[in-house]
Amino acid sequence: MGSMGDKVRIKHASYEYEGTLIDSPDEKIYLLKLHNGYNVGIPKANSKIVVTGKMPKKKLSELNIKSDSSLPNISLISTGGTITSRVDYRTGAVHPITKPAELLSQIPELRKIANFTVISPISKFSEELNIDDWAKIAGAVGKELNKENVRGAIVTHGTDTLHYTSAALTFALEDLGKPVAVVGGQRSSDRGSFDGAMNLICSAHYVNSDIAEVAIVMHGTSSDDYCIANPGTKTKKMHKTARNTFRPINSMPFTKIFKDGRFEKLRGHKLRHAGKVNINSNFEKKVALIKYHPGLSSKVLDFYVKEGYRGVIIEGTGLGHVALSDWMKSIESATKKMFVGMTSQAIYGKVDPYVYSTGRDLFERGVIYLGDMLPETAIVKLSWVLGQSKKKDEIREMMTTNLRGELSEKSIPNGFLY
Repeated sequence: MGSMGDKVRIKHASYEYEGTLIDSPDEKIYLLKLHNGYNVGIPKANSKIVVTGKMPKKKLSELNIKSDSSLPNISLISTGGTITSRVDYRTGAVHPITKPAELLSQIPELRKIANFTVISPISKFSEELNIDDWAKIAGAVGKELNKENVRGAIVTHGTDTLHYTSAALTFALEDLGKPVAVVGGQRSSDRGSFDGAMNLICSAHYVNSDIAEVAIVMHGTSSDDYCIANPGTKTKKMHKTARNTFRPINSMPFTKIFKDGRFEKLRGHKLRHAGKVNINSNFEKKVALIKYHPGLSSKVLDFYVKEGYRGVIIEGTGLGHVALSDWMKSIESATKKMFVGMTSQAIYGKVDPYVYSTGRDLFERGVIYLGDMLPETAIVKLSWVLGQSKKKDEIREMMTTNLRGELSEKSIPNGFLY
């Protein structure tokens, strides 16, 4: 039958699979980790399994971190995700690394760039993160940045919601004078295409630079050519599996970063400066993002009003529209009780209430149009803004003011499909 960790060959119908047998949540299914890193489930019924070998048991060595006075000090804040995952050689499964030093032990190049202090305020896959976690991460990052001997911070994070956290850090870390790199991995460490090592190396170079910005630092191409450092509020995950998934939207990256430490700067940025960062991590949890689609009932908006939410962001069509025939009454009711912001499911360009009558009608009834702000950034910003003020006029002013590079002054031609 085979045991967990065994190398096996399974024949089912006309198909044959080879790989490592791993834990299956269903007793009727064989779960097999294929050589390419993906898992496949195969019904046990009418399957023939042959054990071809035992998976060698290995133990990941932990790194004995020794300080080198000639190198800068970088804080690595581990939050979980694929980049901080390892193979359990007993079962062949992939598990989160609980000790960040295990990760550093696999990437010896990092030790030549800086001294690392590793802390883990939380350990979650990114889909499990919530608004309270943004505050915890911001607090941990800010605490490290305010240490005089720390050059900057790297935040390791699962990629699915990494851009939400990068936006949250950008707003929560006020008067930022040191660089913060938010980094993830699209491929786990048991695969030959693991991208986390290069992403971390590039992040270390970024944190040792003069760029005092929160940036997402990951692969710039599908190959290991270079990384790009994208603005924390102007970046979106654009591909489910590609290593160069994070792309700048209506913007350019701050810089290209090569593995050897070379930089090719692509746009302006704030410079490193002395002084402590102010950790302002008050986030409002009663906010929501509504993705409009044809036929969507306005009752979804009514629900948030009834539940006492303080604000919603609508991801409308085109220039920022919803069906007035159904939504008008709900919009009028909602804007009297909460902030209602409009973004667009069209990723590039700006929303505009003045082109069509639909937009004008929505604007006149209190919907606030948010330029080229990404929906993900808009909901994070709204959560943060509502954590700062309860005054309607102040909230509107803050949401329509460019605070952290989330709103573009003008269109950037090179920022379209960079």
